[in-house]
Amino acid sequence: MMARGDDWRRKGYSVAAMRELARRELPRPVFDFADGGAEDERTLRRNETSFGDVRLVPRPLDGSPARDLSLDLFGRRLSMPLMIGPTGLSGLFWPRGEIAAARAASRAGTAFCLSHGSVCTLEELAADGPSPRWMQVFIYRDRGFTEELTRRAQAAGYDALVLTLDNQLLGSRERDLRNGFAIPPRFRPADMLGMALRLRWLMRMRPELPRITFGNYVRPGQPDDIASLAGRMASLLDPAMSWADVAWLRTIWRGPLLLKGVLHPAEAARAVEEGVDGIIVSNHGGRQLDGAVSSIEALPTVAGAVGGRIPVLLDGGVRRGADVVKALALGAACCLVGRPQLWGLAVAGEEGVAHVLDIYRREIDRTMGLLGARRLAELTPDILFPG
Repeated sequence: MMARGDDWRRKGYSVAAMRELARRELPRPVFDFADGGAEDERTLRRNETSFGDVRLVPRPLDGSPARDLSLDLFGRRLSMPLMIGPTGLSGLFWPRGEIAAARAASRAGTAFCLSHGSVCTLEELAADGPSPRWMQVFIYRDRGFTEELTRRAQAAGYDALVLTLDNQLLGSRERDLRNGFAIPPRFRPADMLGMALRLRWLMRMRPELPRITFGNYVRPGQPDDIASLAGRMASLLDPAMSWADVAWLRTIWRGPLLLKGVLHPAEAARAVEEGVDGIIVSNHGGRQLDGAVSSIEALPTVAGAVGGRIPVLLDGGVRRGADVVKALALGAACCLVGRPQLWGLAVAGEEGVAHVLDIYRREIDRTMGLLGARRLAELTPDILFPG
């Protein structure tokens, strides 16, 4: 059992160490729900290991005693080139998990993107006041529901809209199948036995479990249990989504519109032509198409196709501050993290997420210092070993 008090801060000295603390804290089905990927998990592993193929070449004599990690992104100043990406059911890892994570991001001076599949509603998060805040949407068979979520996000003051492209068919997440854990989560008697071995998680979550649902999908007069809502979510996914839908969404949403799940340079170039404001290079954390190229491998060609006309962000496998630095050198403006903030939530809620973000901040700063880079603009291909 994890040590009490603040001992987790000492033991959670890295993102990998926080993952291990979360593994000890969570029931195995819940941990694997966040940690696992699709099928053989090849893309999941490549997302992380591909960063090792990118090597840095420092110039220490160009250094400075202080580094500036801040950047402007869609009219907002972020304290560092890292933000929290959308992760469904964060409220399963800590009570009001999405709100706790958003607060931590706001405290750190960076952005938070709410998942369409959050436990809280988008209005509940907005009422808590974290900023900047982004909202994730899908193109649904019921286009009216896509429009409803978009207009709700506009009314609630969200700063950007993220259209996720790569989840229109659900990937096969075999860890969940082995564990008997699915969306919706089924808390059977056999599952509860394993959960009882993680007493702190069970004690804090037990009052919450009966109320866990997909808050944004609840509608008056319709069943609001998670099983009914998950079934509705799956039935709404539309593999026939097209560029016409992107153009239609552009007419509804007045703020920055980003496409998440772009890996092909031709799709990136088309996105610019269609008036999209930003691209997130992502393979859904290796949870969808196993065998897809890793995010960092796809980044250079996507960034090249965009040619600096709109910001390119990267999501997937970012586990070190040095990974962020490498992504920026290859053309990214900012990186998103998903699983690491869930590990922080599982360990210590808002404080755990704040700790994870601080780990990244310190590692980015240290990497830049060792490279001899004083500001983000100096993180160019020139700091990378060729080949």
